[in-house]
Amino acid sequence: MKANEILAKFLIWRIKRVGTRNFVIFLSAVIGSLSGLAAVSLKASVHFIQHLLKSGFLPNYLYFIFPLIGILLTIILSIYIFRETLGHGITDIIYAIEKKSSLISRSKMYTRMITSAITVGFGGSVGLEAPIVVTGSAIGSNVSQFMHIDYNSRTILVGCGAAGAISAIFNSPIAGVIFCFEVIITDLTITGFIPLLIASVAGSIISMLLLGDDILFFFKLTESFKASDTPFYILLGIICGLSSLYFTRMMYKIEKKIEMIRNDIGRGLTGGILLGIIIIIFPPIYGEGYDMIKAILTGRESMLLNNNLFISEPGNMLVLIFFLLGIVLIKPVATSLTIGSGGSGGIFAPSLFLGGITGFLVALTINYITGSNIISTSNFALVGMSGVMSGVLHAPLTGIFLIAEITSGYTLIVPLMIVSAISFLTISYYEEYSLYTKNLIERGDYNPYDKDKQVLGIIQLEKLVETDHTTIEPEKKLIDLIRVVSKSKRNIFPVVNKDQELMGIITLDDIREIMFDEDAREKIEIRNLMHSPPDKVDIKESMQSVMRKFEKTGAWNLPVIEDGKYKGFLSKSTIFNAYRNNLRRKKFA
Repeated sequence: MKANEILAKFLIWRIKRVGTRNFVIFLSAVIGSLSGLAAVSLKASVHFIQHLLKSGFLPNYLYFIFPLIGILLTIILSIYIFRETLGHGITDIIYAIEKKSSLISRSKMYTRMITSAITVGFGGSVGLEAPIVVTGSAIGSNVSQFMHIDYNSRTILVGCGAAGAISAIFNSPIAGVIFCFEVIITDLTITGFIPLLIASVAGSIISMLLLGDDILFFFKLTESFKASDTPFYILLGIICGLSSLYFTRMMYKIEKKIEMIRNDIGRGLTGGILLGIIIIIFPPIYGEGYDMIKAILTGRESMLLNNNLFISEPGNMLVLIFFLLGIVLIKPVATSLTIGSGGSGGIFAPSLFLGGITGFLVALTINYITGSNIISTSNFALVGMSGVMSGVLHAPLTGIFLIAEITSGYTLIVPLMIVSAISFLTISYYEEYSLYTKNLIERGDYNPYDKDKQVLGIIQLEKLVETDHTTIEPEKKLIDLIRVVSKSKRNIFPVVNKDQELMGIITLDDIREIMFDEDAREKIEIRNLMHSPPDKVDIKESMQSVMRKFEKTGAWNLPVIEDGKYKGFLSKSTIFNAYRNNLRRKKFA
């Protein structure tokens, strides 16, 4: 029996015996487990590459060349073999949910894993989290497509893949669910949480079984929160918000600058060389940076100055403070160079790294000024990680619960809430949207806070164009139009020249009084009867723009133009029908 026949019989059995909701819950466990396996595989791949490089691939003192090699290899793979454009992967997932009915290409189940393993393994200044979220989301989408799941359920399963991935890579099931709710799917109902919970737990269990304690990041708290430190945490919240703003603005600026280099290899060489220079001056910028964060959390901050060619006094506290300030300023540049030049990775880890360094720097500076260790540097580093991530991702709850889970408790829950909230409020004053959503919102492809625009954004204009309006040429006579009218069920007739350009329109009302005049029928040309339409719609326009034109003109039908040529008509009633249908589909359950 053929595989398609077996699948068809299974799907028929499933529809008869298993309800969609229960089947989605079962699939959520499968997708969460697969995402967990993908996360473990990615981490193992990165470790393998790093071990290979340390085993003599190049002399250790040439480690600053590794990121350049990784970026060039990634470009070759992505463009010439996978034929896929990289960039901010989570942005692509949000776009797929909003504009592509949660349909994600099959290739994304492995391409981001391979390319990010190379970029990060070779020391690119980015993280693994976004690529593994893309992988998990793609698994969720493709499993649901294979099982012929509807749009609502497919979207939830995309979220399950994302939740399972974050849960597995950090062993943080709560943060996995909240990340999905804050970043991936912002309008879930309560019942939609159940599959996410199951997927997140499944991913976490897979991670624990295969990795044990060897997860991406883990720390055991040694110092408790002191209420007397609250003013310092408020200060840290403001500084984290400003750091988040600086990170976001620099990412936009540097990426746009380097994208001006049109040649892919040339862009990769430029970004890789500049990144190498940065790493020579600031070695902690190399790779994800989690080893450096672990070092400052465990009192081994001297590791930050290892392999540095320019610092002759590693024990000088003031030197360390200025060095850390340099890292805070240069880390966003390194991350944007890595991604913008063609590398594969995300901003999740860089935001955590920047937050950890920021928190540690603030505590170190306060202790230096006061002349005593009144501030816990490890606690400030941890809370700073939450603060900057909350600001950069615009996801304060994810920041709070991620740090709470990776520290195995809620000892720092109060400062985490203070710093994350203040950081989020600070950056929101200047940047309303996150790095993931800003470009989408500016293009009109994503409207998280306006449900009408969100539903309209799903509607694909080209599918609503009506092409059954009979056209007529401007040099024709009224009698020719009357023959057209006798065979047409429409009351609008587009006047189109031989180059298929729209010259005007004629309605039945325009000819009603003269259509029975025999002399007029033989003498009057169409060009003398036509008039301009109230407005025109370009086939590439957003639905929001189209609806503004309908509202402004009061028309019920507008002509559609594609590359200057007449395409058809767009009806307001057709749009309303599509809106109602999509409104039903948009209720995530």
